[in-house]
Amino acid sequence: MSWLTNRVLPKIGLGRRKDGPDNLWEKCRACGQMVFHRDLEQSSRVCPHCDHHMRLTASQRLRLLFDGGEFERIKTPQPPLDPLKFKDSRRYPDQIKDARSAAEADFAVEAGLGRIGGQSAVVAAQNFFFMGGSVSPGEGEAIVAAAERAVQEDAALIVCAASGGMRMQEGILSLMQMPRTTVAIQRLKEKGLPYISVLTDPTTGGTTASFAMIGDVAIAEPGALIGFAGPRVIEQTIREQLPDGFQRAEYLLEHGMVDMVVHRHELAETLGRILSLMREPMVAPPASLPPPDPVVIPEPEGDSELMNTASDDAEDDDGEAPVRAS
Repeated sequence: MSWLTNRVLPKIGLGRRKDGPDNLWEKCRACGQMVFHRDLEQSSRVCPHCDHHMRLTASQRLRLLFDGGEFERIKTPQPPLDPLKFKDSRRYPDQIKDARSAAEADFAVEAGLGRIGGQSAVVAAQNFFFMGGSVSPGEGEAIVAAAERAVQEDAALIVCAASGGMRMQEGILSLMQMPRTTVAIQRLKEKGLPYISVLTDPTTGGTTASFAMIGDVAIAEPGALIGFAGPRVIEQTIREQLPDGFQRAEYLLEHGMVDMVVHRHELAETLGRILSLMREPMVAPPASLPPPDPVVIPEPEGDSELMNTASDDAEDDDGEAPVRAS
């Protein structure tokens, strides 16, 4: 055998490129700059170039708000899957399976119990990456469970909204989550517990029309889209040009729809300060005081004869002032 045919080919792999992760860089939707993934993680997914607040998953939101990122997950009841046997271009169970695999969660709402600024709190966060954060009976059960756990633990409730509305694949069952969540939050308020809503990008549809806008304090992230119908739908309906920044957090703040717009880096600190103001008494109640001593009013001295004369004049039978002889 010739040495030409018995040679060992080098294992260099000329012309081949080693496969690597394709998510090391992410493009900012606002400025178009590419941002390295580690820089995004360190900045809580806030663009270092334009300060645009990118969307967070529910787990990222919970770790961001709780002290030290530590919390106890609240279990959510499992409602029946696909009760209406819905099917469009794909079967609804297949859509749910893909969404759960991509988001690594069972529902678009995750809830946890922990402390924010040292105050006990329950946080329920929506995940827009799970079918647009749409609300079905499963998500409604998660919010109701969070409200009930807050009542049990005597804790505040914070809901971070990020949703396109109610999930159409479950029809009226999804729409019924609007009154269910509202009633659960009302029971929380009847116990005197705070409810704070954090509105993130986007907060629209039935989410806006129910639990997202009934907080004791409404906080929005900068640039968040907040409304019921989208601006394009409104423009096509009224056939008018909407003002700049319409339905954005800053626009709603100017028109009294939200209480404050808070940067993501200051959100946890702001929530802790608000909870301390709402839950801790600013002034200690006064201690019980002994009853005061009875007050004795002494009678005037030397005026008794003058008082008797005045009373005699007032009791004149004719009702006229007496005439005295000079």
